[in-house]
Amino acid sequence: MAMATAVELENRRVARPKRAHNSRAAQATRRRRHLGVSLLIAMLLGIVLVHVWLRLQVVHMGYVLATASKLQNRLEQENRELKVELATLTTRDRLNEMARRRLGLAAPQKGQVIVLP
Repeated sequence: MAMATAVELENRRVARPKRAHNSRAAQATRRRRHLGVSLLIAMLLGIVLVHVWLRLQVVHMGYVLATASKLQNRLEQENRELKVELATLTTRDRLNEMARRRLGLAAPQKGQVIVLP
């Protein structure tokens, strides 16, 4: 490559289009571009935050559902146990025995029962 002469260098410098770095139109264009990029970044950040929040809500609801399911199972078991206990406590033989022992009751004698019409 040969050395460029001063004239060639001057021609290259003159041939280049001059940039108007400080013109108002260029500043406005740069501002619009920066604003557009900033809005795009803000929207993407908002979408990511909403996505993360929704995932956290799903996980939280999963924990709530698991807790509610365990509570339901425990209450159903307790209900079954209480039904068995109720059936045991209300048997006819047990009630008759308690009436005799605790309250001193006896079977009615003939003539003590009056049937009403």
